[in-house]
Amino acid sequence: MDNMFEKINEASDFIIKKIKIKPEIGIILGSGLGDMADEINDYVDFDFNDVPHFPVSTVEGHKGKIYTGILEGKNVIALKGRVHYYEGYSMKQVTFPVRVMKALGVKSVILTNACGGINNDFNVGDIMILNDHINLTGDNPLKGFNDSRLGPRFPDMSSCYDPEYIKLANEAAKRAGIEVKTGVYAGLSGPAYETMAEIKYLRIIGADAVGMSTVPEAIVAVHTGIRTLGLSCITDVIFKKHDHSVSHDDVIKTANLVKPKFIKFIREILKSI
Repeated sequence: MDNMFEKINEASDFIIKKIKIKPEIGIILGSGLGDMADEINDYVDFDFNDVPHFPVSTVEGHKGKIYTGILEGKNVIALKGRVHYYEGYSMKQVTFPVRVMKALGVKSVILTNACGGINNDFNVGDIMILNDHINLTGDNPLKGFNDSRLGPRFPDMSSCYDPEYIKLANEAAKRAGIEVKTGVYAGLSGPAYETMAEIKYLRIIGADAVGMSTVPEAIVAVHTGIRTLGLSCITDVIFKKHDHSVSHDDVIKTANLVKPKFIKFIREILKSI
C-alpha cells in the first residue's frame, strides 16, 4: 500500500469528523461475534466502505461496520467483522484498521476470533486467552519499507500479547464465573481448512488452536505500540470430531451459541483495562 502514513491520516480524519468520543480501546470482532458491537452505548456506526482506503469484508459473519461509543465506561471503537488475507487483500490492507485505530488514539486492543481447537483438553464453546502465536501465513505485514513514524524496523514480539492483560483477563473470567483456557494460536493463510497431517504438525510445534486471522493484526498492534489482548472462541475440536469435517456454517453456529458468554467476558475485561 503506497503512501501508508497519508492514507491512515485520511481514514482517521474521516472517522474523527463522524464520532462523538475519542476511542482509547479497540475491539475487533471475529466470525459470529459481531453482535458485541450492539452493546455499545450512544454509538455512531458506519460501513467499512464509507471510510477512505478501508478494506471491505466479503465473508459471511463479518458485517463490515465500525461502531464507536461507550462500553463499561470506556471509549471504544469496535469493528463488527474484519478482512482476511485469504480474501485477496495484502497484509498491509488486512492490518490497515489497526493502524487507523492507533491514529485515533487507541492504546489497547482486544482481538477476537472463532477458531479450531487442536488441544485435546479443549471443548467446543471454550474461550481461549492467547498467550502467544505462531505465524504460518507465509507473509508478514511489516515486510517492505518501514516508515519510522508508524513503528520500529525490528519490533520485539517476545510478549506480543500483553502479560498484564492476560492476568487481568483471567481475573475477569473468575469474577464472571467463566472457565477459560490459555494457549498458543497458530495463524494460517486459509481459506481451506487444515488437513489432518497439518493438524498433527501444529500439535507437534506447540499450537493449541488454529485460525486464519488475528496474527497479522497482533503484529501490527505491537509494531505501533498498542497493548494487545487476544481471545479465541473454540468452535470445533478437530480430534474429537468423528468425521473430522469442518464447515464455516458450523463455526458461525457455535460462535452464536457462545456469544452471550463471550460478551459477558469482554464486558468484565473492560472494567479492568
